[in-house]
Amino acid sequence: MKSLIANRMQGISPFYVMELLQRAKQLEQQGRDIIHMEIGEPDFATPDAVIGAAQQCLQEGQVKYTAAAGLPALREAIAGYYKDHYQVNIAKERIFVTPGASGAFLLALGVSLNGGEEILMADPCYPCNDNFVRLFEGKSRFVNVTAESRYQLNAELIRQHWRENCKGAVIASPSNPTGTVIEAGVLKAAIEQTRALQGCFYSDEIYHGLVYGQPSASALQYSDEVFVINSFSKFFGMTGWRIGWLVAPEAFIDPVERLAQNLFIATSTHSQYAALASFSPENTQELERRRREFAKRRDFLYENLLKLGFIIDCKPEGAFYIYANCSRFSDDSFRFAKELLESEGVAVTPGKDFGKNNDNFYIRFAYTASIDRMADALNRLERFLCR
Repeated sequence: MKSLIANRMQGISPFYVMELLQRAKQLEQQGRDIIHMEIGEPDFATPDAVIGAAQQCLQEGQVKYTAAAGLPALREAIAGYYKDHYQVNIAKERIFVTPGASGAFLLALGVSLNGGEEILMADPCYPCNDNFVRLFEGKSRFVNVTAESRYQLNAELIRQHWRENCKGAVIASPSNPTGTVIEAGVLKAAIEQTRALQGCFYSDEIYHGLVYGQPSASALQYSDEVFVINSFSKFFGMTGWRIGWLVAPEAFIDPVERLAQNLFIATSTHSQYAALASFSPENTQELERRRREFAKRRDFLYENLLKLGFIIDCKPEGAFYIYANCSRFSDDSFRFAKELLESEGVAVTPGKDFGKNNDNFYIRFAYTASIDRMADALNRLERFLCR
């Protein structure tokens, strides 16, 4: 019988961690205490200033559609954020408010990628990026990256792996799952190489702000001809509000707006008013306090994973993940993760969610729980390893 399911769905991979999350919730319903270190969602609530702004918006009845590109005031605030933090001037017309960073990626690829064209991306990487490419009938060309390049693409890797049908390259910094940050000079050279090859450069900056050393450089500091994807989910603590943004090159303003009108009509209005409060001095202070707490959590988890015998080639400099090699304990990280959950109630993410580059040897630990909870998780993990 002829299948009614579109052929493109054959290549759309699932999130393997969702199987583990589902099982974790089943165990919780049975009364088990589960420590969640698998999902990239911090234990911090949305800041009070943001919630208050949303409540005021709802009370005043400001819940009509906005323009497809977003509230003018929010677009101006984002432009101001770039001027304050990166010393770059971005016309607000280039900024599009989107339903999460996922919506921004869909717009960027939708207006630039043709069927059959390839996008270079690092392996390991965030898995949805590949699925976004597939949705537009493109192909991902994965490049195995190692600690030598801090698990990032660079100009030389882009040059080596570029083919005639390549459309562009994606760089995520800070990276999910490795937490590494690309050096400013390396980012600049990668942008220049991509432009020299007449390709598009897509900069995934959704973990900007969550850095624990030198600030991350934005691709917009080196070129106006780049797509920049960002989000209020991570640093700003607004995961469930589903709001992000895209900065597009000037030549793409009209096609991006037309596509946004058709795909989304508009991003959630109350989320946009809430996001405006993210830039207030009160909220900025709270976000900085949280960033310092994440730095403490990173150091605590990093040091203790090393003590247990995990191999961590690069100390993460951003995001809230540690990508640890578990080869001393297992050659099947998915099985390792499942057994750890069943035996000790600790949920982690297996490497197969992030590509095929030695994925069976890696586990991603999210330090999105408190230090006390992580200390408990580490005690359980040690017990599991000593079985």
